[in-house]
Amino acid sequence: MRNLVKWGAAAVVAAGLCPVAGVAGAAEPIKIGSILSVTGPASFLGEPEKKTLEMYVERINKSGGVLGRKVELIVYDDGGAGDKATTFTKRLIESDKVDILIGGSTTAATMAAVPLAERNETPFISLAGAVNIIEPVKKWVFKTPHTDRMAAEKVFADMKKRGITKIGLISEDAGFGKSGHDQSLAVVKEFGIEIVADEVYSPKDPDVTAQLTKIKNAAGIQAVFNFGFGQGPAIVTKNFKQLGMAVPLYESHGVASKDYIKLAGDASEGVRLPAAGIVVPEQLAATDPQKPVVTAFKKDYEAAFKSDVSTFAGHAYDGLQIALAAINRAGSTDKAKVRDEIEKTSGYVGTGGLVSMSATDHMGLSPSAFHMVEIRKGGWVLSD
Repeated sequence: MRNLVKWGAAAVVAAGLCPVAGVAGAAEPIKIGSILSVTGPASFLGEPEKKTLEMYVERINKSGGVLGRKVELIVYDDGGAGDKATTFTKRLIESDKVDILIGGSTTAATMAAVPLAERNETPFISLAGAVNIIEPVKKWVFKTPHTDRMAAEKVFADMKKRGITKIGLISEDAGFGKSGHDQSLAVVKEFGIEIVADEVYSPKDPDVTAQLTKIKNAAGIQAVFNFGFGQGPAIVTKNFKQLGMAVPLYESHGVASKDYIKLAGDASEGVRLPAAGIVVPEQLAATDPQKPVVTAFKKDYEAAFKSDVSTFAGHAYDGLQIALAAINRAGSTDKAKVRDEIEKTSGYVGTGGLVSMSATDHMGLSPSAFHMVEIRKGGWVLSD
């Protein structure tokens, strides 16, 4: 899919960017390239990301563009496949000659694109979760979502607060799930928690009863933590209930979408997970600086698409705003200058939290950006 969003523009940029006078008609457009998993097993990530980028690019162009130039969005659908992500990233950089990359719905797609972005010195803002996207720091690569390590730490802190000391871990065996598994092992001892059963499954597995049965039979299990995204966690949740497992089930932020609740059905009742404030905007404190941002975004998204707002849509919104603000501050699309300005992002209040990046932090979110939520009656309940 190659999706060009083109509109005439004349002077001002919306969404918190500074007005810049000029005439866009004769100027070259600012080209944003995006690889997204619009179809395939990760479509619940990529589809809302694509719709969000399109909606706000259209809105920005109608308001005047950026630096007196329209914004052109070029989207390719990788279908969740890393090899396609490589091909499309190469095309975006070499043929479409984009100024910046925003995308990579999945960790696998992002990591396929990273070497190309680095080699071609093109700023790249990822929308995927794994910590290895930005650690170690890569000069040209940034990301908007919370990391898998942060998710593990938030879950383990909640477990510790509830007196849970022995758990079962189950995770997908690739990409985000594999990284989340490894990060969980790396930090779990800091919270005085022991993993007494450790099982994996494939994202394509239609049933994980065997793995969950091993966890159920492990001595002293007080909770289960699953790391994955897409249909896999929904299958884990259904099988968990079918086995009559009476301990709490925790998921990662990879399921912070109403699509997960719909797929898992009644089995999702009581599931706990870390999530951004975007899933519970009306429940945030009036003093929370995120509240007006996520409330407005939720209203805009749901009015435009007649569907529930998505955490993943918020990742795309934040990526776009950070990118265009950096271009505006740089006063050009010079890639080195834009990269430097992205790295200087400070005090940006987005759907994911308060973002302040640096030369040693290319995400800029603190653990406080996460909230613990619990699924009740098909919705999210703030449970910090």
